[in-house]
Amino acid sequence: MMLFEEIRSLLPQKYPFLFIDKVIEFEEGKRIVCVKNVSGNEPVFVGHFPDFAIMPGVLIIEAMAQASIILFRKSLPAQNNKDMIFLLASVGNARFIKPVFPGDQLFVEITVEKIVSKGAIVQASVKVGEKTVAKATLTFGIADKGSVISGQ
Repeated sequence: MMLFEEIRSLLPQKYPFLFIDKVIEFEEGKRIVCVKNVSGNEPVFVGHFPDFAIMPGVLIIEAMAQASIILFRKSLPAQNNKDMIFLLASVGNARFIKPVFPGDQLFVEITVEKIVSKGAIVQASVKVGEKTVAKATLTFGIADKGSVISGQ
């Protein structure tokens, strides 16, 4: 199990854009299951939607991406270098099956399909209890921050 302080140290995102609270399962290089507790106090619910709060699908995708980054950083020691950046390159076959509401607890499961030194493809699914609420295929590029900034 991995708690919030370690998660925060592994992710480049910071408050208010952290969407993983805890890691409950981890298989190096293969799989991770993370928890996201959805709170009605999150700033996004002021506008999405004022009279019927629903977690935006794009933030569910973001939780999938953050869980993937944790898996990569813990599985690929060379990728623990803070100068490495994980770039979400594509989201394929995304499906939002059921809405997510404040009070829900998301279980974000990432399974590696393919991983190489400069990228990865993962299968992601999100459940509330036993019900799948979203799933997608995510493709990432892994690069040095300097090369991204300089455009090389």
